[in-house]
Amino acid sequence: MSFKVVPYGESAFLIQFADEISVETHLQVKACYQQLKKMHIHGVQSLIPAYNSITVMFDQQEIEPKTLKVFLENTPYKLAEEELTKNIVEIPVCYEAPYALDMEYVSGELNLSTKEIIDIHTADPYLVYMIGFAPGFMYLGGLDKRLHTPRKQTPRLQIPAGAVGLADQQTGVYPMITPGGWQIIGQTPISLFSKEKPSLVAMGDYVQFVSISVAEFEKLKNT
Repeated sequence: MSFKVVPYGESAFLIQFADEISVETHLQVKACYQQLKKMHIHGVQSLIPAYNSITVMFDQQEIEPKTLKVFLENTPYKLAEEELTKNIVEIPVCYEAPYALDMEYVSGELNLSTKEIIDIHTADPYLVYMIGFAPGFMYLGGLDKRLHTPRKQTPRLQIPAGAVGLADQQTGVYPMITPGGWQIIGQTPISLFSKEKPSLVAMGDYVQFVSISVAEFEKLKNT
């Protein structure tokens, strides 16, 4: 496993893996993150995984930076066999009006029918590379090139919780009401974030979108 540990401000190190977004690099990030999390290193305040790096925040009064750097560089990281299995989380999505705010635009922009967009978007599971931006917001990998769509030129001031969108090479779900510039092609009725369960999915999970009708959406929303 190839990586380097570099200073990231006065109280953090950045563990940098390959400069790419790939499943292989993600698995290396995951292995490193999982092991460090289990170690409960004295003085380390937080671990923040990303596409190809991990930020290690620490308290200099509790751990010497040089000592931590040497430890991070020399710890053998190995992905546990159980972590190679796919945990697939199904998320129901209504791709119909009034929940598909930008479906008509996306259909025209991509020269695809609504059915084709839905079929492509629900065909395969997406890897959760990381959680960030907003609590429960998942960064998903694996969007089919046929669905690559430009962001909105003028972002909306308010996007509903559960809105499923496209933006450039990405797809994702807004876990709460927030401004945003993604093209909204549907909405899920289920909660992605709550005080009881901070996030429906975790880094390394897979998300499978499942198309549902308006009637099914309303039924799930009210349960």
